Amino acid sequence: MSRIVKWPVALAIAGSDSGGGAGIQADLKTFTALGVHGTSAITCLTAQNPRRVLAIEPCSSKMVRLQIEAVFEELRPAAVKTGMLFSAEIVRAVADFLKAKTRNPLVVDPVMTSTSGATLLKPAAIRTLRERLLPLATLVTPNLDEAETLTGGKIGSVERMRWAAREIRARFGCAALVKGGHLHEMREAVDVFFDGRTELLLSAPFVRGVSTHGTGCVYSAAIAAALAWGHNLPRAVAIGKRHVTEVIRRSYRIGEHSALGHRDRVRGPAHGRRNRKN
Repeated sequence: MSRIVKWPVALAIAGSDSGGGAGIQADLKTFTALGVHGTSAITCLTAQNPRRVLAIEPCSSKMVRLQIEAVFEELRPAAVKTGMLFSAEIVRAVADFLKAKTRNPLVVDPVMTSTSGATLLKPAAIRTLRERLLPLATLVTPNLDEAETLTGGKIGSVERMRWAAREIRARFGCAALVKGGHLHEMREAVDVFFDGRTELLLSAPFVRGVSTHGTGCVYSAAIAAALAWGHNLPRAVAIGKRHVTEVIRRSYRIGEHSALGHRDRVRGPAHGRRNRKN
């Protein structure tokens, strides 16, 4: 008789990308690649491709909550990540449920706009995210534009990224991973992590000539997967950085576009073991 391997469970609460490059689709591919069973609560349907977003149709906040309840009822996740939440009502429903039901790690990817510039988080939802969801988060993973929105300050250098990570920690109480992939005139993609005690500067060489559509989703999902395996937060962030760099390097062509190269490794991150803490 074959031995059944037990996988940890993670939950992604995010929008669906019909082009398959970001959103729930990217989250689930990432979870599988890192040996985590992925569950989902879809917040929005999007009609999109690698070039543009044609339309967004949000789910009702009641339906979002019911999806989360269904997962927690039988498949209680060891970690949760959020992506596109879109409306204040959805953010509120997610925050209210998680506040009442779980103390498991929560990674918030504060998705505000698409790569093509479409609005993915309404202004009222940004306020609700700041007031209701970020205080529950273990980690928030903003890009430069999102970090500027959260802090109200301009960020154009690694030093300003360090300031932003500390400012986010001070304001909201969660750790911050400020992603610097859009910094100009940099030879490497540099990110700054700060959790109140530990600061990490994570860097990797740029891979030229490929699309980075979906990298934020992959990065945050990989961190959530590592947390589900029991790694501590700084270690999980390092695993996430390594994984997203790897999938960018493995990008492949689809028509006139490129897509991130996920590979099903069917193992825990860095040969992680359940309940490992370092």
